[in-house]
Amino acid sequence: MAVSDNQRHRGALHPIHAVLLAGAVPLFLGAMLSDIAYSSSYQVQWKNFASWLIVGGLALSGFALLWSGIDLLRADRRGKLPLASFLLLLTTWALGFINALIHARDAWGSMPEGLVLSIIVAVLAVAATWLAFSGLRPGADK
Repeated sequence: MAVSDNQRHRGALHPIHAVLLAGAVPLFLGAMLSDIAYSSSYQVQWKNFASWLIVGGLALSGFALLWSGIDLLRADRRGKLPLASFLLLLTTWALGFINALIHARDAWGSMPEGLVLSIIVAVLAVAATWLAFSGLRPGADK
């Protein structure tokens, strides 16, 4: 006789939310690496790469932020961890947006603020993703 477990695992992230969160990390990391390459080589194309990677990271993290906000409003997801994850993701998105505005300047005019913000945003994106994935796992007790 087969045993079926029909309980809903409340601690697991939805797969689409996980992809949105995890997809923003390499984009922000790539922007940081492009800014490092620009600061050492002064090839303007590296700044252009960073600008596009930041826009992609903002798009993915914006949808992840929206998803996280909706999850936060749901009654079964209330608690300290979802709130902290939402606030960290909101900070990441806001600083990423400021970083995009800094990168819209002239190539040399975006340095060193663009590089510093890219490093901060990349660290925040990794931290927000880690915090969101560190919740309860399927099968874990609350």
